[in-house]
Amino acid sequence: MDLRLAGQGALVTGSSAGIGATIAEMLADEGCEVLVHGRNAGAAAAVAERVAARGVRAEVVLGDLTEPGVAEQVALTARDFGARILVNNAGPFAEHDWDSSQPSDWRAAFEGNVLPTVRVSQTLLPSLRAHGWGRVITIGSRAVRTPLPHMVTYSAAKAAVVNMTTSLARHLAGTGVTANCVSPGVIVTPSMYRMIEERAAAEADEGTGRDEADIAAEYAPNPSGRLGRPQDIAAAVAYLASPLADYVNGIELRVDGGITGTP
Repeated sequence: MDLRLAGQGALVTGSSAGIGATIAEMLADEGCEVLVHGRNAGAAAAVAERVAARGVRAEVVLGDLTEPGVAEQVALTARDFGARILVNNAGPFAEHDWDSSQPSDWRAAFEGNVLPTVRVSQTLLPSLRAHGWGRVITIGSRAVRTPLPHMVTYSAAKAAVVNMTTSLARHLAGTGVTANCVSPGVIVTPSMYRMIEERAAAEADEGTGRDEADIAAEYAPNPSGRLGRPQDIAAAVAYLASPLADYVNGIELRVDGGITGTP
């Protein structure tokens, strides 16, 4: 399907690795020019090289979005790049429960996940509104609906991100700019995937008969019967970024295999 994204510019924060890198590459597959953001110059350059290999323009912008003024500068670079699509992907996570968490942990969670999203969005929005079309897509988490007891600060910060998305969509009513959120479930990393494969192989040798799906169910039991992959999230982002999603606004799209249930 042609998502009609050819020639559009996109900034993907935190795209030097992981889900962000996969989002950048999938947008490039759809013809987007991509501004790759990260803190590690080598890692960001490697992603930009893979993006450019798709035949589109790719550039790199570096900076720690939690540092004063950096988020705004990254957004201004995106404006000059011609970005009409903003994917707020950057955001750290840490494990803290109610017994161990300190005020500094809560502050770090919000300063890492909420404030950079606000600052980048606020700075880029005038350009999007002036253009009359744009997309703000923020990455949430399944922890928004099912808070994780060992990640209480992260869960709360991501809940704020979803709340902000709904608020922003209403604020932008009639401008041609939409705001949506994609909330991933448990997304398999290369190291986790290797661990699951190794465990499945070991248990097969022992004759237990469990397969990879059975072992994956230990980490994220869900109706889809598997863990998520970065491509699952990237596909959702690409759709929401496209003109085909003009009538989709202010939502949290849960891409979690059904782990959170309904509603």
